[in-house]
Amino acid sequence: MATVLSRALKLPGKKSPDLGEYDPLTQADSDESEDDLVLNLQQKNGGLKNGKSPLGEVPEPDSDAEAAGAAKPHLSEVTTEGYPSEPPGGLEQKATSSLVSYVRTSVFLLTLGISMILVLLCAFLIPCPPRDLHSTWSRHLGSQGGGDLSPLELADVNGDGLRDVLLSFVTSRNGSAVGVSGPAANLMCLSGMNGSTLWSSPLPEEARDITCLDLVPGGSAGTVCLVTGTHKMLSAFNATSGKAIWTLNSNYLSNGTLAAPVVVLPDLDEDGVRDLVVLAIGELQPDLCFLLVSGQTGSPLGRPVKYNIVGVGNLIGPQVYITTNGAVYILFGFGNIQAVALRDIFVQAQNRDSSPPSLQIEEPEWEKRRSINLSELIDVYSDGVELLQMVKAPDSNCSNLLITTRQGLVLLRGQNLTPYWTLSLQGLHSQPTPGYFTDDHRLDFLLQIQDGVGMKKMMVVDGESGSMVWSYSVPCHMKETPATSAVTSDQKSVFLFWAEGLSAASPNSDAVLGTEPSSLYHLYLLHPAFPSMLLDLANTTGTVTASQVGINDLWKDAFYVTRTTGPSSEGHPATLVVSKLSLRWALMEGQVAQLRETTPKIGRGELRRFLSRIKFVDAPCEI
Repeated sequence: MATVLSRALKLPGKKSPDLGEYDPLTQADSDESEDDLVLNLQQKNGGLKNGKSPLGEVPEPDSDAEAAGAAKPHLSEVTTEGYPSEPPGGLEQKATSSLVSYVRTSVFLLTLGISMILVLLCAFLIPCPPRDLHSTWSRHLGSQGGGDLSPLELADVNGDGLRDVLLSFVTSRNGSAVGVSGPAANLMCLSGMNGSTLWSSPLPEEARDITCLDLVPGGSAGTVCLVTGTHKMLSAFNATSGKAIWTLNSNYLSNGTLAAPVVVLPDLDEDGVRDLVVLAIGELQPDLCFLLVSGQTGSPLGRPVKYNIVGVGNLIGPQVYITTNGAVYILFGFGNIQAVALRDIFVQAQNRDSSPPSLQIEEPEWEKRRSINLSELIDVYSDGVELLQMVKAPDSNCSNLLITTRQGLVLLRGQNLTPYWTLSLQGLHSQPTPGYFTDDHRLDFLLQIQDGVGMKKMMVVDGESGSMVWSYSVPCHMKETPATSAVTSDQKSVFLFWAEGLSAASPNSDAVLGTEPSSLYHLYLLHPAFPSMLLDLANTTGTVTASQVGINDLWKDAFYVTRTTGPSSEGHPATLVVSKLSLRWALMEGQVAQLRETTPKIGRGELRRFLSRIKFVDAPCEI
């Protein structure tokens, strides 16, 4: 009866799960739930809310058909379990939400990628401080027209953070030129970056020495290069432009000739600029005179001060020495070492009894050594002196005196002038090279000793005890070859010296004969961590006359500058060559010369890893 009535009234019914027909009784509940669903959906979609339209008006149905149609069920909205399925609008919202999430993720990843690319581009495109890209260069300066001296100095003259090369040489002039005859000297500055000429200035005579420094304490006035000639020239040059600032009038030297490089003193005339002193020698040896010179104007600070001394041997000094108490002495002599207080020179030069307070300080231990007649000269050492060096004393603000004699090597304490140690050696004629070889953080010394015909012994002496800690004989026919050292960041030093090629056939022999002709010389490096081997860094066919080591602070690298004269023949003067070599680059490219076998054997990979970690730093004040 219910089924017939339902069909007659065409009431929408729900299909019975058992009979497969609609059930009008359950349809009532279904209609109520569908009405609630439609009402909720309309509220979500901006339709009716609380029985009102979005504008606040009560909607009116257009017709009964629309009202009936609104209540008509859709099969897609009803599941078999009796629960309503998600409306089509919800599916579209889910799809839209997924698309937005995908777009957001894509935009984030794209932004991150662009940011990384920008960071990398900035890292490569932002200008960096000038790097020493030209780590190795060689500059041919033409034929050298004579001259026995080879001054070489390093100083940063253009403010790029890399030290440049200053040198002086004698060039050949065209004798056919009208009014021009004989050789002319030249002062030249080469760029430390690539060897190009920064400036060049003519000199009236051959230069004996070039010293570049700041004469004004604090470094506000810029670098000045002091050039001492072989006769009467003393000039100060602006290191940036190469122009002369002042030149000492040669008339003040009377009949004397400059005997040694200029010496820098403290400020004597209280003008804020450090002053100078030069030593002039007359035709006769006893006639020595000191002349004080203003560092600002180049004018003499008083009259020359003469001393009559007698000695046999090389001219020593002059060198300035400042004691722990601040007393200032000038060291000089002929085959011996004598000292005179700067106070005494100043008083005589100014012809007055008083002196500045800074010069009135005395060192009691030094004053005790004055001669019996209480003269102004103080006897320091008098036993065949050939060379004198100032060596920084450990844990002190003064220096010790390293004296090379015909009998050996002596280290004097600077405080009281007593021997620290004495080493007996024969054949030592070159200046010892200071550096750190042992682990006690005291300066040791590399020596070059003549060891037969065409041979020399390289020896390292402990600065603490004076004992030998390393030695090896190498072939070398050059009379004198420069040696130098560079300090690493771990307070060690590498020592560099020149010799002929070493033979690898006899590593156990102490005297190795060269297998190459004597015209080819090699630059060898000794590192304290590997005393059983040398590194062959470079070679040349010329004669190395001077060398200097500079530090590139930015890249923790050291560079080695050499001054070389090529072989000369009749009618063809020797050519002058200046070369620069990066030590860190040369360490990785150098060849190993094994001196003796070690246990365990050092592998090449281990050696390369060690060498790649070496960093060079500026050395403390050693001399």
